[in-house]
Amino acid sequence: MKLSEKIIELRKANGMTQEELASICNVSRQSISKWEADIALPETEKLLILGKTFQVSMDILLKDELTLNEVKDIHICGNNAIQQRKQELYEGILIKESIVDDSIIDCLKVHKIELWNTDGNPKYWTVLFFTSDKRDFPEQISKVMRSDPDANENWFVDFKAGNEKYIVFKDRILKYQIGNPAEKEYVCNECRKLGISDGQMNWPE
Repeated sequence: MKLSEKIIELRKANGMTQEELASICNVSRQSISKWEADIALPETEKLLILGKTFQVSMDILLKDELTLNEVKDIHICGNNAIQQRKQELYEGILIKESIVDDSIIDCLKVHKIELWNTDGNPKYWTVLFFTSDKRDFPEQISKVMRSDPDANENWFVDFKAGNEKYIVFKDRILKYQIGNPAEKEYVCNECRKLGISDGQMNWPE
């Protein structure tokens, strides 16, 4: 069974329209239609959201030889599925050197790790590509972000949940709706007050 067919069956089994699934994945309804017509493939981050939403593994989604008969029973459908979507999946990138307590990593599901050469001090950053379904993740990560006000050094982590973008500093959570320029400009101005340059604000949405 193809991925496109699995998306159709899982969406319908959970009582979702294409519009509702598009909202969860933060894409257009046309994108869902293309996935289901086997015209386009979801990006990796969208596959992760699909797996989380439908409670199936990446193997089940991606391997044609595995059918949905092998999926564990799904106990959410119809209105229950819509209620479950209130628990957002946070996704973003965290520089490990920006935190003062590594235990926060227990709140993450790390999907990829990269080393970035900074040509500075430290020479390398350890970069974690993550998702988290902890409801209080923004509050938890804000407690452990590195900050040195005397040196005007404020680290931040950026991530999103659905259509909401988070920029989190030590004891400071900023957020805006993606696509709302006024809200984004307010957040950027607050970042500038904390010493963040415009070049550092080219975060992905």
